Amino acid sequence: MENLITIGKIVSTQGHRGEVRVLPYTDFPERFQTMKEITVSLNGRIQIMHPEKVWQHKKFIIIKFEEVHDMNQAELLRDALILISPEQLNQLPEGTYYIFQIVGLEVYTEEGRLLGKIKEVLSTGSNDVYIIERENQRDLLIPAIKQVIKKVDVENKKMVVELMEGLE
Repeated sequence: MENLITIGKIVSTQGHRGEVRVLPYTDFPERFQTMKEITVSLNGRIQIMHPEKVWQHKKFIIIKFEEVHDMNQAELLRDALILISPEQLNQLPEGTYYIFQIVGLEVYTEEGRLLGKIKEVLSTGSNDVYIIERENQRDLLIPAIKQVIKKVDVENKKMVVELMEGLE
């Protein structure tokens, strides 16, 4: 399960026929339309389910699973996570990364000084902001822009940045 990636969360039921309402955690919500099997995790238990019908409603994805026949069964899936394997990830353009690839990277200055580890990514309107957890200091916020981010090495879990004046 540790290699699986969360792409959504079942937040409630929808209607009385056993549909569930999913809050997508993906930039590609259309992926739900083509999935033949959906991996669902609830309380550490993983189960493969089969979508019978999938549609979008406002900001949610509504799924009717073959295995779920009524609202009571659907209610049991509340708070379940929808997962995919790394092989199912959509290919991203060069130089862009998934949030789960960024969180946990060690951040260094160009001079080689360790600043800390990225603990969270904030999505703002214009650009993302990386929250870097530092030892015995306040968290450092750096914008995810080309002027600051000089190198991202996902394989070695390392990022190199050039701090703009006033950031530290």
